[in-house]
Amino acid sequence: MVTPLGSRQAAAALANSAATGALRLDPEQALFLLEHGDLLDLGTAASAMRRRLVPDNEVTFIVDRNVNYTNVCVSGCRFCAFYRSTDSADAYVLTREELAEKVAETIALDGTAILLQGGMHPDLTIEWYEGMLTDIKSDHPSIHVHGFGPPEIHHIAKVSGITTHDVLVRLRDAGLDSLPGGGAEILVDRVRGHVSPKKATSDQWLDVMRTAHQLDISTTATMMFGSIETLAERVEHLHRIREVQDEAVAAGHVGFRAFIPWSFQPGNTELARDEGAAVGEPMVAASGWDYLKTLAVSRLYLDSVRNIQASWVTQGGKVGQVALVFGSNDMGSTMIEENVVAAAGTHFMLARDELVRLIHDAGFTPVQRDTLYREVQRF
Repeated sequence: MVTPLGSRQAAAALANSAATGALRLDPEQALFLLEHGDLLDLGTAASAMRRRLVPDNEVTFIVDRNVNYTNVCVSGCRFCAFYRSTDSADAYVLTREELAEKVAETIALDGTAILLQGGMHPDLTIEWYEGMLTDIKSDHPSIHVHGFGPPEIHHIAKVSGITTHDVLVRLRDAGLDSLPGGGAEILVDRVRGHVSPKKATSDQWLDVMRTAHQLDISTTATMMFGSIETLAERVEHLHRIREVQDEAVAAGHVGFRAFIPWSFQPGNTELARDEGAAVGEPMVAASGWDYLKTLAVSRLYLDSVRNIQASWVTQGGKVGQVALVFGSNDMGSTMIEENVVAAAGTHFMLARDELVRLIHDAGFTPVQRDTLYREVQRF
């Protein structure tokens, strides 16, 4: 569809005003940008805003490992190809020894953190999670544990018969260092009811994050787009993230350290099969064009979130590189191990040297960081 010249010019003016800080976008304006903004105009504005908020010509990344401690999950999300039921032949829960080996390998590869992600296991209570964290920190006290998205926290609370506040306090005291933004998908219950009906609601996800911020637990936020949501629902997701971030900042907390938008990968998923059958053609992943446009508007809208991460894991290294001039200032993780996206048939992997090269070639200075965005080394 060709955008009328007047609409394109109006969108460019809006984007530029947001980039300079002269205007804070409201939801209607953000939707107008998604519907009528020119891709390059939005990228130019988002890049200008990135330079204003993160003025150094640096792009950060982290060396860490995704550790999926179990693939057993009762959520049954229709977009996930990774989960298994308790009676599946390939269901697993990592042993303490297996987990220790993965952490040791991460440290040996100059990794500074592990990202603990599992399913909503029906039998694991808070005591099991406390034991896992205690073991990790006893063996490897230097490793940063970034783990358990809000749906996992909500599920642990339900299984254990305690509040999410108590879960967060007990996990923090056992060794949890920060909370990832997993399980957000789209924070609109119409969408969640269709793609992940057994998972925490939008309000429950946000309330876990509010509590984490009040406890000074560092967090990130994500958005999985390109499934069944409308553009207006993408904007609603961004707005709800910004509302919680504004609350955190007003109370003197860091809140969300970063925002990571990534595109739904339809391969091997129930959602793609059902939606494809309904329309008579295969469901396809969001295009690089759609990804970059959504990324740019995310940067322009989330003016109180400092870091925006490029999702090369779903888009590939080249689009990840282009994302650095569409508002991103971080390339995420080298992904020593990644299983969930890979289960959907997407297998982009990058060694640290390749990630450094991509950042250099895009005209930026590569800086390895830790989870809290502190410098580890520069290249």
